[in-house]
Formats: sequence, C-alpha cells, structure tokens
Amino acid sequence: MSGIAPSEFLLICLIGLMILGPERLPVVARKIGSWMGKARQMTRSLQRQLEEETSVKKNFGFDPKDLDPNELIKPRDDDTYSPLHDEEDDDDDAPEKTGEEKPDQ
Repeated sequence: MSGIAPSEFLLICLIGLMILGPERLPVVARKIGSWMGKARQMTRSLQRQLEEETSVKKNFGFDPKDLDPNELIKPRDDDTYSPLHDEEDDDDDAPEKTGEEKPDQ
C-alpha cells in the first residue's frame, strides 16, 4: 500500500476522523480515492504513450538488442568512402601548371 505501514494508516484515519467528523470523512475519502484513481489512470496512459513512441522495433523495424557493435564497424564492399580515395583525388585537384616555372631560390 504505497509504503505506509498499517499503524501509520490507522493514525491518519483517526486524525481525519477527529478533524472532519464522522459525516464528512466518507465523502472526503471517496473524493480522494477518485482523484487517486484518475491520477493512476493518467500515469498509465502517459507510460503507455511513452513506450509506444520510444519503441525502436516498431518505429524503425529492428530491435537494438540484435545489433552487434563489432559488426557495425567492419568495412563492407558497398562502402563508398575510403581514405585511399582521398589520397588519389588530391593529385587530381592540384592546380594545373600554366607553363610558368617558379624561379629557384
């Protein structure tokens, strides 16, 4: 019962009976119970929405538990980037010589 010991619950009920009296205590207890029920319902609804929105398997089509990090970093044949291509392309991007030579220093 949400962390309240039976003796504490009895003490709360006795204090409520002394403050509210026997006529109003049941009405107030019903209202508090109703509010707690609505709060629990809203909490469950919010939790369900959050789980639905953050479901990777449903939204992206895969389960993150199935991913192997070692498999993700291995190079594949269909990879388009290679550091070796950058070195080859550097020669192609060099400015062409116009026939003027730099004087030797």
